[in-house]
Amino acid sequence: MTRRARLLMAIAAILPAAAAFWPLWEVRLLAPQYPEGIGMRIFAYTVKGIKPNDLNNINGLNHYIGMMPIQPDAIPELRYMPWILAALVVMGLFAAVLNSRRLVLGWLVAFATLSVVGLWDFWRWEYNYGHNLDMETAIIVIPGMSYQPPLIGSKQLLNFTATAWPGGAAIALGLAFVIAALVWWTSRRRVAA
Repeated sequence: MTRRARLLMAIAAILPAAAAFWPLWEVRLLAPQYPEGIGMRIFAYTVKGIKPNDLNNINGLNHYIGMMPIQPDAIPELRYMPWILAALVVMGLFAAVLNSRRLVLGWLVAFATLSVVGLWDFWRWEYNYGHNLDMETAIIVIPGMSYQPPLIGSKQLLNFTATAWPGGAAIALGLAFVIAALVWWTSRRRVAA
């Protein structure tokens, strides 16, 4: 790899560290009783309300429909996600320092695999919260209704419009993958014609 390619790979390797500062995902809820909206930001290590009381308000609303409360300490993925991202950073930096196109490819494969598994796990988490309802304690019961927010985009849930989009860290992760893929592709050996 050229010096420029190695530098770009180092940048790609460092970008996953953005998850320490920016949210991976954002979910917003808009309804007549919340015209300014409420929402939560999902980080690699915790879940926070967009505004100070938003997570408490969401948990209060969830109680009405029998949904489990969202408790960051009870989500195991939030304990090991920072370590996975740190491992990606280290592996990417090794690929850049050792000037290894094979390690770049290994990083891309690991990154893609972790991304697919992570998105599936997030979807499964949303599914469990939205479908496994405690009908014994629910105040509002609508037979057959589930409350799974969208993975991406918007969805109507009773009188709420739920919207979910990638956060800044997810965008940084996507950019890291694209940069590393370009490094891998452009550093292939040229075959003389």
